[in-house]
Amino acid sequence: MSFELKIETAKRVVVKIGSALLVDMSTGTLREDWLNSLASDLAALKAGGADVLIVSSGAIALGRRVLGFKQTRLKLEESQAAAAVGQVALAHAWQKALDTQKLIAAQVLLTLNDTEERRRYLNARSTITALLARGAVPVINENDTVATTEIRYGDNDRLAARVASMISADCLVVLSDVDGLYTKAPDAEGAQHIGHVTEITPAIAGMAGQSATDVGTGGMETKVKAARIAMEAGAAMVIASGRVHNPIAQVIGGARCTWFQPGASPQAARKRWIAGTLDPLGRLTVDDGAFKALTAGRSLLPAGVVRVEGRFAKGDAVAIVNGANEEIARGLVAYDVEDAAKIAGRKSAEIEAVLGYRGRDELIHRDDLVLKGT
Repeated sequence: MSFELKIETAKRVVVKIGSALLVDMSTGTLREDWLNSLASDLAALKAGGADVLIVSSGAIALGRRVLGFKQTRLKLEESQAAAAVGQVALAHAWQKALDTQKLIAAQVLLTLNDTEERRRYLNARSTITALLARGAVPVINENDTVATTEIRYGDNDRLAARVASMISADCLVVLSDVDGLYTKAPDAEGAQHIGHVTEITPAIAGMAGQSATDVGTGGMETKVKAARIAMEAGAAMVIASGRVHNPIAQVIGGARCTWFQPGASPQAARKRWIAGTLDPLGRLTVDDGAFKALTAGRSLLPAGVVRVEGRFAKGDAVAIVNGANEEIARGLVAYDVEDAAKIAGRKSAEIEAVLGYRGRDELIHRDDLVLKGT
């Protein structure tokens, strides 16, 4: 049974926009009216209480005209040069559009390694979470100026899905030049629109391979691959047309689109990942007070830890055991083993004095912790 969710009920929404929607490809100029209409949609989501993130293409498309690149296909170094120029214009465009809605824009540039390497993943996640906590709207793009052929995403659909997974978003909106997934190319005879998908079957993947129409580096095939990533993380994903003004409002109003609905919420998917996928690299023994706090749904504070064992780094999984050496929970630890050992048994207010820097108050936050048997 799928975990049904709509944009208007989501608490954290990632919106992905492709170059062809944001930039007039015939002139290389920004489609300001369209961007302003989207900004008003984003403001409405924020007013409804949702965190909003943007994954935006467009830097290369904007920069190539300024640098005079007229050829259709650019060399890697030419694309990187165009991105360096276009990223300035793209960031300014988003700042201007969001400012009209009294929203704060924050630029975040990522590479593949930022979501694949654990330490960099945690740093990126912490930065984005801090921005959201202050009400900002992160505008995320692949860092095309430094990415190479071997490591670059190549399409922002996958980047958007990785970001949705990283920050536990419950909805990913992919704005496209078509209004969803079709059984074959939309303009082909007998093509049928698919409204809901609850599992990426070989048949669904095959449809995506036949219905790609995007003019960017992506296509329907990359969008379905992104849907798989999002669904595994518990995020619903919708592919909708971005060819209209106020595209998100159009979807909320009932416009045709394709929903990919996961089998569990982001929180449930994350807990399942922590409990069943990661191997513990250490052990934290806790006292009775900490045990009671954990069973009541609270975080693990350093004060409740009486022993630290293992070889783990920040973000690794560790087992939590009681005085009888029985595993009671697992979680992702917020400190390296050396620092965890130094603050074990200490109050959170003492962490900065002990370590020389201000870290998290919790050794393991409740969002990163799973009780055994739950």
